[in-house]
Amino acid sequence: MENDFVDQVEISRSISHVPPAHFILKIEAFSSLVENDVEKYGSLEFDAGGYKWKLVVYPNGNKNENVKDHISVYLAMVDTSSFGLGWEVYVIFRLFVLDQKKDEFLILQDAMGKQRRFHGLKLEWGFDQFIPLEEFINASNGYLVGDTCVFGAEVFVKETKECTGECLSMTKLTSASNYKHVWKIENFSKLEDRFYESEVFVAGDQKWKILLLPKGLGEASGSHISMYLRLIDLSTITGGSKIYVLFTLRIRNQLLSKHYEKKAGEWLNTSTQFGGWKKFVELNYLNKAGNGFLVNDVCIVEAEVPVLGISKAL
Repeated sequence: MENDFVDQVEISRSISHVPPAHFILKIEAFSSLVENDVEKYGSLEFDAGGYKWKLVVYPNGNKNENVKDHISVYLAMVDTSSFGLGWEVYVIFRLFVLDQKKDEFLILQDAMGKQRRFHGLKLEWGFDQFIPLEEFINASNGYLVGDTCVFGAEVFVKETKECTGECLSMTKLTSASNYKHVWKIENFSKLEDRFYESEVFVAGDQKWKILLLPKGLGEASGSHISMYLRLIDLSTITGGSKIYVLFTLRIRNQLLSKHYEKKAGEWLNTSTQFGGWKKFVELNYLNKAGNGFLVNDVCIVEAEVPVLGISKAL
């Protein structure tokens, strides 16, 4: 937390004949702002140090900071919507007001070269009590001549920082989220290809397939069938996103209710599209007459696919 007292007293005031390098704001009929109780005026945008800024002038003082009898002047950072998460810009700045009689500028800045940190929650820094209003409007002081005044700004960016971020959205498992897809495979004993895929189905706004290898994969070849859940549409998880799915793959027992199933939770992304098992079930057990998994050479495979979490980069 900033120490407001220290902020007020650690201010450097200086005089210079050199005008501000980055922006000048000329205000005509300044008294109209005061008399009509205009809260503040924000200038046009200007560029400095690769960023966009505005001068903000409170002609009657910044009432949000309980300022009285002073003019408040601030530097505000604008056009920050495209910045990444956690951005920070460290700045040394100077704010000016012209003494038109002496043709010189009164300059206010933080003492000892103090840097100010602009970020998403703090887009404005400056001086609550930039100059006493009575001193400012006294024409003999030169700041307001012919009801016209001139302010200015110089902005020197010293350092920028930006971090990355992630948002993980989890949901609870409900009957509505637990989508089930049924795949009926006929002539199972006559399957000759290395692998087979189900039709595409949608669960949790994602597209999926069941992948079946009837003769097994790798060390499971000839002894087991291998079965996997596959994420199809990778366009929804670009940029390092991940999907958490708590899925069940099942072979239905067509004679009894003792189905054969396995359940797992997997984080899937563009480099990990599959979740499942090389050794899903032994072929001998699957083919054994009376076990109910193959009836009239038909095998019924099911997938329950609740998507319980999605992680996306911020």
